[in-house]
Amino acid sequence: MKRTPQVLLIAFSLVAIAGAAAKPKIISFGRWTPVKWYVGDDENTAIEFKVRALAVNGDTKEFTTGEPHDVTDRAFVVHRAYRLNDTLPDDGKTPPKWKWQPGGWLIVDRGTAHISKLTLPEYDAFYSNASWYRDLVAYCGVADNDKLYAIVMQIGRRKPILKKLLGAAKNGDLPDSECAAPVWQKQPTRVTFAPIGAEKISFTVRGHAIEIAPDNSDDDADVPKP
Repeated sequence: MKRTPQVLLIAFSLVAIAGAAAKPKIISFGRWTPVKWYVGDDENTAIEFKVRALAVNGDTKEFTTGEPHDVTDRAFVVHRAYRLNDTLPDDGKTPPKWKWQPGGWLIVDRGTAHISKLTLPEYDAFYSNASWYRDLVAYCGVADNDKLYAIVMQIGRRKPILKKLLGAAKNGDLPDSECAAPVWQKQPTRVTFAPIGAEKISFTVRGHAIEIAPDNSDDDADVPKP
């Protein structure tokens, strides 16, 4: 009978550990906050966009911008935002000068609350304008050789299911100055890219294969036929 308090203490400890292990992870978004993104050669052009915190059990894990896209009932993707330290080495011991920037994309598992960064080849946070449909994302990518590509990536694949050369990148001073956001259609699934100053081009997605799609819209002059 002398060991009863110790047995009870161990039992309560095991119950507490089990309760802690079973604690659900709750994903939430914070309030929207307007911030400024400075662009241009002199970074004197301010573009306002909104950011909010992505939190797990109340702890901020990332900052995001734009609305999330539900990929499945378990997972969603969302555009990442972050603060970049703009302090020069010669500024001395001054507080960091934070500047907001849009980043890449995050994928979030609702069941485990696991957050990871998506790898999107040639995705440029300044120029690329991503458009999601199901587990597919379309965007204009800018390669290191200043070439502009139409790209379609599928979550879970390492290489694009489409990478089509569109021409030379313009490298303009403003974001989204290479392409408008690609437009998705379904039945059949196809996506249309609209490079700035060039003709639109459409591709049909069949499984993991993509081919140039004929255009059935009224604006026949803007879309090249295969």
